[in-house]
Amino acid sequence: MRALHSRLPAKDGVAVFHRIYLTVTEELAQRTGADGSPERRGTTVLDTLLAQRYLTAVSAGDLGLRPPACWQPLLQYRHHPGVRPAQFALAGINAHVGHDLALAVVDACRLLECEPEELENDVDRVDETLTLLEERLRDDLTPGPDLLELADPLTHLMGAWSLDRAREGAWSAARLLWRIRELPALAEEFAERLDTGAGLVGRCLLTPWP
Repeated sequence: MRALHSRLPAKDGVAVFHRIYLTVTEELAQRTGADGSPERRGTTVLDTLLAQRYLTAVSAGDLGLRPPACWQPLLQYRHHPGVRPAQFALAGINAHVGHDLALAVVDACRLLECEPEELENDVDRVDETLTLLEERLRDDLTPGPDLLELADPLTHLMGAWSLDRAREGAWSAARLLWRIRELPALAEEFAERLDTGAGLVGRCLLTPWP
């Protein structure tokens, strides 16, 4: 995460999301500690797998490979002058929660040989970090609630996307993917639809403004 941060130009749309993500990830590391306690192992594994999915997507884009559909809008519009910083950050959160989180939970279950329900507390801890991520986004990158700013299209765009609904959807998707893991064709199709849906939302969130 730090290595990528040092390489990204300040005005890169990916950098906008990355700066906030790196900050809250480091805060999560401080909360969980480095003692490797068993009750925190699931959180550490889940957080690591989640970050890996994001970093892999960015690497694919930089190498000219095809990243997951959920990350394509951010990577495509990362230098667009008509997209505001808050939109870049929100599109990153949408991809991370709307697609990556569900698959990271399934990956963690396979790695730890457990059921999704056994990771529920760990998912809740990661959700706290995602909440902090969104709060930092709204505090640092969005306009305040005065009357003129309430008419700003960005204010309406931010209000149209809900982190709570996205997290609920990710948790349901993770449990469903785990239940159908013995049906690989169906599981792959469902994961692809999840990816496509998150990508569609991301493209809407990155609508350029004049």
